[in-house]
Amino acid sequence: MNDEIGPDGAGQVPREIREWFAGRGWRIRRHQTEMLAASEAGQHALLVADTGAGKTLAGFLPTLAAFCPSTLGDTPVPEGLHTLYVSPLKALAHDVQRNLVTPIEEMALPIRVETRSGDTPSDRKKRQRARPPHVLLTTPESLSLLLSYPESFDLFAGLKRVVIDEVHAFATGKRGDLLALAMSRLQAIALDLQRAALSATLADPQEFREWLAPWGEIDTVTLVEGEPGAPPVVEVLLPIEERVPWGGHAATWAIPQLYEEIRRNRTTLVFTNTRFLAEYVFQNLWDVNDDNLPIGIHHGSLSKEARRKVEGAMARGELRALVATASLDLGVDWGDIDLVVQMGAPKGSSRLLQRVGRANHRLDQASRAVLVPGNRFEFLEATAAKEAVDQGQRDGEDFRPGGLDVLAQHVMACACAAPFGEAALLREVRSSLPYAWVDQAAWERVLNFVATGGYALKAYDKFRRIVRDTPSGAGEPVWRLSHPEHAARHRLNAGIIVDSEMLEVRFKNGRSLGKVEERFAASLSPGDTFQFAGVNLEVERIKDMELTVRASTKAAMIPSYGGQRLPLTTHLATRVREMLMDRAGWARFPDDVREWLEVQHWRSEMPGPGTLLVESFPHAKKHYAVYYTFIGWNANQSLGMLITKRMEERGLMPLGFNANDYCLAIWGLKPVADVAPLLSPDILQDEFVEWVQNSHLLRRAFREVAVIGGLVERQHPGKRKSGKQVTFSTDLIYDVLRKYEPDHVLLEAAWADARTRMTDIGRLGDLLDSAASQLLHVELDRVSPLAVPVMTLIGREKLPDGAADDELLLEAETLASEAMRVDAAVPFEGD
Repeated sequence: MNDEIGPDGAGQVPREIREWFAGRGWRIRRHQTEMLAASEAGQHALLVADTGAGKTLAGFLPTLAAFCPSTLGDTPVPEGLHTLYVSPLKALAHDVQRNLVTPIEEMALPIRVETRSGDTPSDRKKRQRARPPHVLLTTPESLSLLLSYPESFDLFAGLKRVVIDEVHAFATGKRGDLLALAMSRLQAIALDLQRAALSATLADPQEFREWLAPWGEIDTVTLVEGEPGAPPVVEVLLPIEERVPWGGHAATWAIPQLYEEIRRNRTTLVFTNTRFLAEYVFQNLWDVNDDNLPIGIHHGSLSKEARRKVEGAMARGELRALVATASLDLGVDWGDIDLVVQMGAPKGSSRLLQRVGRANHRLDQASRAVLVPGNRFEFLEATAAKEAVDQGQRDGEDFRPGGLDVLAQHVMACACAAPFGEAALLREVRSSLPYAWVDQAAWERVLNFVATGGYALKAYDKFRRIVRDTPSGAGEPVWRLSHPEHAARHRLNAGIIVDSEMLEVRFKNGRSLGKVEERFAASLSPGDTFQFAGVNLEVERIKDMELTVRASTKAAMIPSYGGQRLPLTTHLATRVREMLMDRAGWARFPDDVREWLEVQHWRSEMPGPGTLLVESFPHAKKHYAVYYTFIGWNANQSLGMLITKRMEERGLMPLGFNANDYCLAIWGLKPVADVAPLLSPDILQDEFVEWVQNSHLLRRAFREVAVIGGLVERQHPGKRKSGKQVTFSTDLIYDVLRKYEPDHVLLEAAWADARTRMTDIGRLGDLLDSAASQLLHVELDRVSPLAVPVMTLIGREKLPDGAADDELLLEAETLASEAMRVDAAVPFEGD
């Protein structure tokens, strides 16, 4: 956790802790003593420090100090729960437990530490509520469930500290909303509770101070900045014998070079952006693994046992390489990793820095990382991310108002614990920054929803979960459960993460390999083969939410996992645009990338900052328009739907569109001479509303908010609904509400999700607002070099990344030869 020597302002630190550090040859760092000083001053604290700086230990230092004999003196050891540690990942909680127990045992401190998550046995959970440990390591969802028990008031009455690790990973989303509400409830139970949050990658610490502070009172939160560590060494991998590919994302061209890196290093961690790519890269590595090196795989669909087995092997130094997804982005402390590899573009500098920090995990030693671009735009993005990390620039998600579906779930949790006063709970809720906006009218709508399901559903008893008691005197109205059974149903169904319905993959002997999506499993029949957990499997049967398989030697089809794509940050998009305009800087690029940009510059224009470049050209008897937006895949998909709708209305006969993070390609039977009317901002008032309401988007968003808000239950005692049953239930309710109660609170929540998370309407709106002044339309006689990457994707949309890479290569070469053909000498830079 910490690895340098020498005294450094450690006077206020108890003797036992100073001696423990000295015995290890370490010094107590300035930011660690400042965290202790903030606690002693009664302040909340936000610590921003590099990976390997001992952040976790700094967060726990006030807790350790409180239990030191030199601090306690003759005072008895405190009983009850003293400190809550909240992390975004269950694996991280287990990792922290392992690292925290070491100093506790070596200092012989009387502290009991336990974890609590969805994997914790029910008997231990029950015992923890009655006889809690001193330190409990948990997740936002498990904390919210704890608060739903009547014992929670006694359990948390003596709570002194909440430590939130990797706060950047969830504060801006719905899990952050749930945690903010939980902290407001904890603060009401334990008035002197201190909050601490930890992160290595915050673009704007002031926003997080405000989020952490009760009532947003930023001055109550001390900002502690860590000592700088050795700067990371990041490089972009280039092909030795091949060129940087035109299209695709799998970067399979790099597998031989990647394997050589694995051979050269003791331990390599290979990150991918999707679960599918993790399986695909893992299999490709095994195909070239002539030395039979131990290489593992880790992602969220694997079974808990499989993940723990891999994590244990990594901790013991038994693996030479591990291919992983975001399941290992955060905090897992393996100090012996020599190299981190990012397959494909990182999509953000903070995300890259987080992943780079998995290497070495020591402050004084530089982490080493290699970025492997899948195509030419990804090469530019990888270069932009590398330069951002070199310059210490961060990016991140924007904060947004808290979701009404999450608020409804919290209201129900509070009712399960005890009757609550209407005005008192509103004060609590508004003390959290995400819900400071909630006024009396919004509050009454949420309460009415939890109480009746809403106007259109109030005739059904199943939706009546709480009732209002109005006192005869001057007291405020009090809400209570309508029936005790609602508490058990809430605890079975509460949570924020609404995954695609998953089927267990098992061998006939019962051994679980993990889970695959229900929609994928529905396409399989006995005898079909697929690849999972790095093994070729043959389907034997599908029954009762289980997929029974056996090992197979047949060629396999790989499951294509759904889930959200990682969004390209605005910061990185701007850097790529600036790079495109910096002709002098192109000299540092490989020859094929430089020539790609030079021919683009000669033939057309560059989509620099402040310019919305649209190119139109004929190709294969169709007419194409490519919009260089740099607003990310989600927003480009939305824009494609809207523009093609408008084209249809105007008789322009569109045939289809395709998008990547950087641009949107639309093709049809007629040329578009004037693109400006297709990009007017009123498209968001007219076509957008109609599209979202009539497409599956709003239904999909409603399914999620209905589950989070408790309107639709996934589980009943002893029985779990299938994904198909949940979808059927939510679709029925959705149709009723659209018709009879269009202003229902959950339809409002679904609209908020559809606007932000699913369509990225904020970035889309910014683009359309500036389109009139920034539009540059260039008409060409053939495809342009910059258009080749998105053009190669046309016709491949339904194939998972990687599966079509060989075909993409052939198609790309044909398109590229046309795009790069010059009819006169191109004046290259330096000629």
